[in-house]
Amino acid sequence: MRNKKYIVSLTDAERTQLEEIISSKICNKEKRVRAYALLKSDIISNWSDSKINEAYGMSFSAIERLRKRFVKEGFEKALNRKDRLHPPRQRKIQGNEEAHLIALCCSEAPEGRSRWSLQLLADKMVELNIVDSVGRECVRNALKKMNLSLG
Repeated sequence: MRNKKYIVSLTDAERTQLEEIISSKICNKEKRVRAYALLKSDIISNWSDSKINEAYGMSFSAIERLRKRFVKEGFEKALNRKDRLHPPRQRKIQGNEEAHLIALCCSEAPEGRSRWSLQLLADKMVELNIVDSVGRECVRNALKKMNLSLG
């Protein structure tokens, strides 16, 4: 057994709150598992990492990160999900742009071509000032989302 770098010492109020979360029926699984792990990581419980791993299926590194977060950032931060560093980007092609893309797909292919390619569609959308810039992969994802195919 290796020495724990971060020691969890829960107050009575924190212990009570964790027990309430565990017994609650409207709590997501991840939060419940973190609550169990924090409760069992407490210095009073004295469970080993391998016992927590076996009981709740958390990896050893996840248990260590949970304890570290509890010690450095506090009870609430350790218990709740970590905030995203980079929020998801808004899609370039949605709504009105999708309608233009469908119209382009259904229109006659450019001269010298038998059908539209993804790159041709992307270039045409930029040329028509539908979007500022767009790549063929973005066009492919939009068509896939709409269940359209160029083939």
